[in-house]
Order: sequence, then C-alpha cells, then structure tokens
Amino acid sequence: MPRASTIRTLADITEDQWGVFTRKQAEATGMAWSTLARMAKDGVAERVAHGVYRLRGNARESNLDVCAAWMQLAPKTMVWERAPEQGVLCRWSAAAAYGLSHAASGIHQFTFPDRRQSRRRDVKLYKASLGDGEVARIGGLMVTTPARMVADLLGDGEDLLTVARIAADALCEAKTSRPDMAVAIAPHAARIGFAAHDGLSLLDWLLGHTTALQETSAVAASQLTEVPDGQQFLRVNEHERSADETDGTTVRLTTVMRQARSRRGARISLSER
Repeated sequence: MPRASTIRTLADITEDQWGVFTRKQAEATGMAWSTLARMAKDGVAERVAHGVYRLRGNARESNLDVCAAWMQLAPKTMVWERAPEQGVLCRWSAAAAYGLSHAASGIHQFTFPDRRQSRRRDVKLYKASLGDGEVARIGGLMVTTPARMVADLLGDGEDLLTVARIAADALCEAKTSRPDMAVAIAPHAARIGFAAHDGLSLLDWLLGHTTALQETSAVAASQLTEVPDGQQFLRVNEHERSADETDGTTVRLTTVMRQARSRRGARISLSER
C-alpha cells in the first residue's frame, strides 16, 4: 500500500479536480510510476482515461469523461492553473456544460489557438482565437461563453432550429445577454441572408422561430383530450376536417397535427426567411 503521506498529497491535488489526477501530476510530487501502478492494482486509484486516475473515496462526477479528456490535453498543469491556450470546451460540449443541450454527441470538443490533433476518436480539436470575454469557468472547466458557443454552432452549419432553441434557453436562463449574443453571431448574418454584421436581426429571427414553435405546441396541447384507453387524441373542429373524415370527430394526434399545421400555415421552415 502507498504511504499515508502519498495519499494525502494526491487528496490535496484532487480536491479541486473532481477527485481526479494525471500520471504527470503524480510524478511531479515524486511518486514513482510503480507506486501509481500498485495503487491502481490495489483499488486505491481507478484509471478513468489514459494517464488519468480517480482517487477512490471521491464522488464520481457525472461529467467525469469530459473532465478527464480536458486534463489529458495539458496533463502536467493543475486545473486551477490552466490557461485558454491549453484547451477550452466548445460547441455541443460547451452547451452540455451549461445544461443547454440534452443531445449527447459522444464527442468532446475543444478549441485551441493553434492546430492540434488528438489520438482519441471521441475528441475533436478546433483552431480558433478566443477573446478575453469569450471564455468562462463552469464547474472548474474552461468553457466558451454561451454567445461564442452559439456563434460556433452557426459557423459549423448546425441545424438552425436546434441552435435557436439553445440561444433562447441561454437568454431565458440569463446565461448571456442579447447584445453579447448579437455581437457574437454578427459575422454569420450575411451567410444566412441578413445584412452584413446585422447580428441583432439574425438573433430576432432565430428567437422568432422558437416562439412560433412554442405557440404551435401550445395550441396542440390545448386541444388534447383524454380517452378511456389512455391514448391521447386531438379534437378537431368540424370545419377543419378533411372531406373524407366523415365517420368521427377525432383522429390520431400525429395525423391531425400534420393536417392542421398545413392548413394554418404554421409549419416552420428555416430554409426560408
């Protein structure tokens, strides 16, 4: 078993690193590789990624995978000493860090000021310069701000409605401001069909689509009725029914929503303004 002093040293290191340390950090304390290998074998430390270990006894963080991937990018540096030049969480990974995206891409995305490569298939590195106001600390991780995150997603050509929802949620939860968001996305305005650098109009357009979708969903929800067998149906007014719908006043929800949206012109298309 390792010495008690060794455990205490590692405990001090991992306290602000999600209970995790790297092999390089352990070696910097004077620990031999053989000692670390023995700790892993004896169950004192758990290997969570190549060169990254979790000290047993610490709670396992839900985002441990991305934390470990980030630590691999600068294994000698303590988390609290990291600089943006050593990797910043971005795009969908940043959205997940802010709690703005429930879509698990399975890819950890990071931005560097210079070109880098990773051997991991689940890690993608981007080359870009980040301004002083475009990086934040979230739970110890360095993350692009919500405004920069949305700008990156637009630049990547991601689904506009999905990006619009993320932007709306970020504003609703006061994670960013309209002026900051408008400035960040302004470079993409012309490509999407607005005047050059008119970020405010682009932002209003994105938010307008999320509002329209919410209103459509609210109308549909208000027409839902419960039936005895537990299935939900949508009540249709007589004047809204098709000519061949003569044998009942209810149809399945999916069918009615498809027909109703077409009649009311409520279908949202992000390919046209």
